[in-house]
Amino acid sequence: MLQLSSPIMQPSRMLFVPGRLCLFGEHSDWAGAYRSTHPQIAVGHCLVVGTDQGVSADFEARDRVIELTSTLPDGRRIGPQRIEAEPSALRRAAEAGGFFSYAAGVALEIAERFGPRGLALELRADLPIRRGLSSSAALSVLVARAFGRAHGLALTVREEMEIAYAGERRAGSECGRMDQICAFGRRPTYLRFDGERMDIEPLSARSEIQLLVVDLRRGKDTRKILADLNRCFPDVSGPLAEAVREGLGRRNAEIAARARGALVDGNGPALGRLMTEAQSVFDRLVAPACPELRAPRLHEVLAHAAALDLAWGGKGVGSQGDGCAQLVARSPVARAELARRLEQELDVGCLPLTIRPS
Repeated sequence: MLQLSSPIMQPSRMLFVPGRLCLFGEHSDWAGAYRSTHPQIAVGHCLVVGTDQGVSADFEARDRVIELTSTLPDGRRIGPQRIEAEPSALRRAAEAGGFFSYAAGVALEIAERFGPRGLALELRADLPIRRGLSSSAALSVLVARAFGRAHGLALTVREEMEIAYAGERRAGSECGRMDQICAFGRRPTYLRFDGERMDIEPLSARSEIQLLVVDLRRGKDTRKILADLNRCFPDVSGPLAEAVREGLGRRNAEIAARARGALVDGNGPALGRLMTEAQSVFDRLVAPACPELRAPRLHEVLAHAAALDLAWGGKGVGSQGDGCAQLVARSPVARAELARRLEQELDVGCLPLTIRPS
């Protein structure tokens, strides 16, 4: 355990971490991690971008206590919750599965690596939760960053990501390593997952690409999705498991590579067509492994007349299922009209996201 002789206490300040939109490559981060023991598994490939929405917080150092309060997008207020900044208390809070369990898991990682550190966090979010936009990862990265800045831990972005990932796993999440890329902010990145290794390639689009994220306002069980798909790895026999590995492996790698080129070129039409292709491959090869992935609401949105008229194409988000959809709009005006029609005719929520040249 690393101990700092004289931690630097920073005054209260605000942080912001965006959510993460997986454009292509959902599930291939944890699937690629199986290469550590089974090198025949394909390398994972993901194309991601930060959202315009996220989690922000005012933070302040405390002496051996964690104080957590959160205001949700709908205005509800959670907390305050106080947790003693000792490993045993933090472990109980992380494993209890409460609203702040991920924050407690991150605090436990901090305590075991650097010694107990206290922190007060006043959290606010305008990012929909449990919709595949990595609200939990944004929170976990923000907590790690707040600890680092409040106590002078000099964490790099990669260290913040690692601590956030480990904290989520301590709280029972089966997340892969893709989600925490939100630590790099809003710019698009291309990720490769080879066992425990994650390569990060920042990208820049040559021109703007107009995206619309659609909150389907339906429930989905992400834990069941992850459990069912993991049962197809690493070397389970049978056509169902082999199809899942093909869909998340070789087929995903081919589509993700083409999508990377389309994004760099600023080619919205090509990116939209690739999303439609990726969804078709996912539905055929991966979705049969889990009933949650039938996603009737998602497919209703993708097939809606407004989406066909005003978008180049679209697909599911995150773990897939009925959380969110994403569509590549044909123009800013088309995006506004698409959002209006979907919200009016299907009772969904819409969030604009623009990929801009860096």
